[in-house]
Amino acid sequence: MKSKILLTAMLLASISFTGIAQGVVGKLKQKAEQAADRAVDKKINEKVGGNQSGTNPPGGNLPGNGPGGSGSPANTSGGGLVVTPPNVRENMAEAESSYKAGRYSDARYALKQAMLGVEMEIGNKVLKSLPESVVGLSKKADADQVTSMGYGWVGLTIHRAYASGNKQLNVTVANNSAWISAANMYLSNTNYAATGGEQNWKQTKVKGYRGIIEYNQSSGYKLSVPIGQSSIIVWEGINFASEQDMMNAANVFDLDGIKNKLGEK
Repeated sequence: MKSKILLTAMLLASISFTGIAQGVVGKLKQKAEQAADRAVDKKINEKVGGNQSGTNPPGGNLPGNGPGGSGSPANTSGGGLVVTPPNVRENMAEAESSYKAGRYSDARYALKQAMLGVEMEIGNKVLKSLPESVVGLSKKADADQVTSMGYGWVGLTIHRAYASGNKQLNVTVANNSAWISAANMYLSNTNYAATGGEQNWKQTKVKGYRGIIEYNQSSGYKLSVPIGQSSIIVWEGINFASEQDMMNAANVFDLDGIKNKLGEK
């Protein structure tokens, strides 16, 4: 019996030792292969003039990649690009002529540009209709912005900011389905309001339009009001003294006028 136990122990020890030995040999083989690869890379880099470490920065040797590359000076001047919304009339004419000539791809592109141009014109009209000042806050002209991510009245965003001292009001009018869905979720789910714990949001109205007002200690007030089926206006107030102070600012805006300019029903 003792001899059988001894034999079994010796067999297990042999298997264990073999496994460990194979693991050690495998690791040594892997290290040797990695060292060989590094040596080969180093030799190649020396031949082609690359760096000695064998690790090139992403795109580092490509022409025109970053300032000062290949001895070129860094850019320190220039006025950037001129904002040029698509010309509606020119693109409509281009679409017609391309269509008659059978260049359908060009015709389609010109039509898309024309529709994008119309959308930008609507956005600029809405922006110009916004008040110049709101409850003592003056417009920040350099913050005015109209952007569009596509055509067909999807993705249009109009932004304006007002400020005085450390008090600021940001206003954004947008065709944004995600924002509309979020606001409607709050407006339609009264149970969520009743069980929401700390009162950091609630339903309200601005000039007859239902909306949601929120408050966050770090970011201030946020008031979201859907105006139509696909448009929403959002005010973000920083350092406003109270909810009523925020509501007074929102009530300065002509919501019916904005809605009509956007073509909302």
